[in-house]
Amino acid sequence: MSRTKTSIVRHKRHKKVLGLTKGFRGTNSRLYKRAKEALLHSGQYAYVGRKLRKRDMRQLWIIRITAGIKQIGEALNYSRFIKGLKTAKIELNRKMLSEIAARDFDTFKEIVAKITK
Repeated sequence: MSRTKTSIVRHKRHKKVLGLTKGFRGTNSRLYKRAKEALLHSGQYAYVGRKLRKRDMRQLWIIRITAGIKQIGEALNYSRFIKGLKTAKIELNRKMLSEIAARDFDTFKEIVAKITK
């Protein structure tokens, strides 16, 4: 049986990892072992970051909605506003409400008026 070498396979694997870590600082982009570890860590950070982005966006939407309510001057806070939406059967999510509050304030005033009556 002939002897098989891993040179081509190993070279491809190393090249792939080093290509993915291009732009990392120092030896994390040059040495295979360090690059592989850095790649694993970067994957974990990316995974966590995708979850954090959802949390941050929801916070931003809530802040925009609250600011819109305060501009109108109603004696209404965020939680009562959301409860009013549900009782009035207005099915708009927070993302759309924040966009309406930021871009089309007249429509947002109408929504708040429907809740407060």
